[in-house]
Amino acid sequence: MGGQYRITGDKYPRMRRPRRRGRLVLMTVASVTVLGVLGWGTLQLIDVFTGDGGKASAAGPKADCGTKVSPSPTVRAAALPKPGRITVNVLNATPVSGLAKKTADELEKRGFKIGEVGNATKEYDKKVKGAGVLLGPPSALDTSLPVLATQLTGAERRTDPGRKGEEVDLIIGSGFKKLTTKADADKALAALAKPEPTPAASKKSC
Repeated sequence: MGGQYRITGDKYPRMRRPRRRGRLVLMTVASVTVLGVLGWGTLQLIDVFTGDGGKASAAGPKADCGTKVSPSPTVRAAALPKPGRITVNVLNATPVSGLAKKTADELEKRGFKIGEVGNATKEYDKKVKGAGVLLGPPSALDTSLPVLATQLTGAERRTDPGRKGEEVDLIIGSGFKKLTTKADADKALAALAKPEPTPAASKKSC
């Protein structure tokens, strides 16, 4: 060559391409790592929202298992006596004369047995401000008194621990106007006679 510069020696410079292979490998590894992390995270989210993780914490499914309660019939109402088996003493604690007799006659028409009819004792005379007081022995609290209460809405129920026998008293108070209408009393009796379901625990569902 006739130029100013000449190549001397027996070695020639080698023209090398830029080293891109190493960079490609690093980029590939990084991409695979990122995709793996994203995939794992996605699976965890799916498990959380679908409940398919297969692992349960302390408050997991077993903790959520509850005992189901199903109603079972009871014969509580069977212990309630019918009006014909209840003897009622009708006592007037008001100054209105003849009120006890009139009330007793109506109760008798409705099937109750009538015992004593007259004025209330000094303990209750003119001291009952409500519609009335239903008084009986302790055994009558869940038997005769609820039945009699259907005939006089708002009457107070009381028991006398020292009282014997099965008779109950209807003591008419100053707030008394009349007995509950027969239609309403019959509805109340029918509702009272229906057996009430009581909760009975069933076996656990899990």
